[in-house]
Amino acid sequence: MKTREVEAAVLPNGVRIITEAMPQVRSVAVGVWIGSGSRREAPRENGISHFIEHMLFKGTTNRSAEQIARSVDSIGGNLDAFTSKEMVSYNTKVLDEHLPVAFDVLSDMVLNPLFREEDIEKEKGVILEELKMEVDNPEYLIHEIFCGNFWKGHPLGKSIIGTRDTIRAFDRGMIERYYRSVYEPGNILITAAGNLRHEEIVRLVESRFAGLTPNGSRVVDPAPPTHARLVLRDKKSLEQMHLCLGVPCYPLPHEKRFVCYVLNTLLGGGMSSRLFQNIRERQGLAYSVFSELNLYRDSGCLMVYAGTSIESAPKVVASVLDEFRAVKENPVPPEELRRAKDHLKGSLMLGLESTSSRMANLARQELFFGRFFSLDEIMEGIEAVTAEEVQQVARGFFDPRKIALAVLGRLNGFKITRADLSC
Repeated sequence: MKTREVEAAVLPNGVRIITEAMPQVRSVAVGVWIGSGSRREAPRENGISHFIEHMLFKGTTNRSAEQIARSVDSIGGNLDAFTSKEMVSYNTKVLDEHLPVAFDVLSDMVLNPLFREEDIEKEKGVILEELKMEVDNPEYLIHEIFCGNFWKGHPLGKSIIGTRDTIRAFDRGMIERYYRSVYEPGNILITAAGNLRHEEIVRLVESRFAGLTPNGSRVVDPAPPTHARLVLRDKKSLEQMHLCLGVPCYPLPHEKRFVCYVLNTLLGGGMSSRLFQNIRERQGLAYSVFSELNLYRDSGCLMVYAGTSIESAPKVVASVLDEFRAVKENPVPPEELRRAKDHLKGSLMLGLESTSSRMANLARQELFFGRFFSLDEIMEGIEAVTAEEVQQVARGFFDPRKIALAVLGRLNGFKITRADLSC
């Protein structure tokens, strides 16, 4: 496999730069990454990282909000951002010839926001509507209820958007203080992938970011404890019962992470997975059923989601536990292990075909591992997973005492106890 052309540099103030040249394409994707997301927020700041992400589109000392939108639109590019629990990203993708313009807009947004009071008040309305939209979606809501109890009392368990009360309480002073403490050189990473020259990217970054001064405010909080809670939430307006059932698993940088990926894939990671085939195809109990990994730098959760009827809910829970038991008791057959590995490798390779996904991949590797992994290394990591390792990890994870469960829907007397979760 061809080696990826990855180069790195660090400015004297601590801003990191990583690029990947892809000479076969005509686009360039570039991202400014803030290495801490909502998990850094104090309780009264819940949602402030996401709020600042919105505010950076509202105008700078050089451009109005409309000029920001128009400047990238007019060259056929896109400009986007997202906030997660451990990072914030501002990114753009344009034709290679338009890179200087796009980077000028991106850096201007990140470095020169206005935070006008009238914009702050207006954006509160927008974000409160976003919160209502999400809470109206039961699949979103059950995940929030589950995570809020699984990581109870820790920012990882809190909503990225925040709550009505925290959003309404944000003011300019709070926002500027938080922005200054977090948007500092040691917490900024810039990645780019596409038809580029590393030296040109370094020069562009230097011209905009070299003047930032470090404030030394990087915070690394302790790993959060997890809680095996059973939570049943009544919501009469719902036609379906929504279930999240999960267990603690390894954090993202763990040496056995590839075993987790394989276990998750064969359990509920696609249409040929055990949960999909058993619960949807054989028994017809659910339209949507899958497993997923929520992995952070020092904590993790393997979670199963299903939406079903109140009558079928006990059967769905029992069927999930049957799958947990099966993978603990019996080694995965060779052909199923092969399928899971090929699924993982295929989706990874397909996911890295675009400049945007390569750019994001560079950022995640740097933020979580502090080093770059070649595709060959990742493929070898997946390939090295054995059936014995999958069984061993499943035995450690699927302990009835560690299982957390959240249920949302029209309960009508529905009950479940720890004794019902034996596997």
